[in-house]
Amino acid sequence: MPDLPTGDVLAVFAIGLGASLLIGVPGAVALRLLRRHSIVVHLTVLLTVTVLAVLAGVVGAAQAMFLSVHDRDVVLLVLAASGAVSLAVGWWLGARLARQAVWADQLRQRERQAEANRRELVAWVSHDLRTPLAGLRAMAEALEDGVVADRATVADYHRRIRAETDRMTQLVDDLFELSRINAGALRLSLRRVPLAEVVSDALASAEPLARARGIRLVAAERGWPSVTASEPELARIIGNLLRNAIRFTPYDGVVQVSAGRDGGAAWLAVHDTCGGIPEADLPRVFDVAFRGETARSPAPAGPPRAGSRVGPAYLPGWAGPPRPEPPPAGGGLGLAIVRGLVEAHGGRVEVANAGPGCRFLVHLPAAG
Repeated sequence: MPDLPTGDVLAVFAIGLGASLLIGVPGAVALRLLRRHSIVVHLTVLLTVTVLAVLAGVVGAAQAMFLSVHDRDVVLLVLAASGAVSLAVGWWLGARLARQAVWADQLRQRERQAEANRRELVAWVSHDLRTPLAGLRAMAEALEDGVVADRATVADYHRRIRAETDRMTQLVDDLFELSRINAGALRLSLRRVPLAEVVSDALASAEPLARARGIRLVAAERGWPSVTASEPELARIIGNLLRNAIRFTPYDGVVQVSAGRDGGAAWLAVHDTCGGIPEADLPRVFDVAFRGETARSPAPAGPPRAGSRVGPAYLPGWAGPPRPEPPPAGGGLGLAIVRGLVEAHGGRVEVANAGPGCRFLVHLPAAG
């Protein structure tokens, strides 16, 4: 403590306190008015108020003759340099904190969305497993107790048991594939794959289901490039897109598959006639467990029944062939798996409404 009289000490203290209040009170009001602004603005205002309060105290002490002109100039130069550095550091720190706050908020949102998706997935899978299991048990008990004895009904029960078993197997397979994608355990054996061959095999596999639904599968005759991909995963991508298109396309609809090359990337498009997807649902199409049945309800399979009006056709007195059962709704995993596999290949997938339906477009690295 300098050898100053008590009165001078009190005077200097009063000058510093008054200068701080003179700057600090408006600064506090400014901070309150700017409370909705970013962290960068808050830190800059806070440091500016601090530097100005010190500056006002120094000027007040100099005016009261407690500092000489030389000492005042020295202190002001030091204050100017330190103030400039403080403001620069405050701006940088504020920007960094703002980015971290945004990242933390995005992380929390992703965690909340992931938890919501997990709960929804558990609910859907529980329902999808409980329903076929109940049917399997009922049919097994009927066969065991001899309630069903005629050959035709027994054969029908066996067919249904096989179909439900295949459905549950597909669901479990989808869950396993999705878990591999999310856990980062997916290992791709990348090589040059002719896209035409994989699409041809996928169309052949989907043809029986499409025929049962009265849907035509159409593939482009030319323009098929080769891609750098893992063939099993690429076949799963195309198969999932085709099954999804068939599921939501009404009777007598068309599913078109085409491909091409755009610079160093190849693209594959699956275009259906489902009637389109509501714009609000488009961003969620590839989310886990999202089905959107309310917006894209699968139309009943088979031609119009006798006495029914479907579109412009009215067919009196004709019952038509037996109507096949529509394919069961999946667990909401097919398109999520498509996105995961496409991104694992370094590509991207997108969907948009186009004409009488929607168009799924897959971008993959082109070979060569």
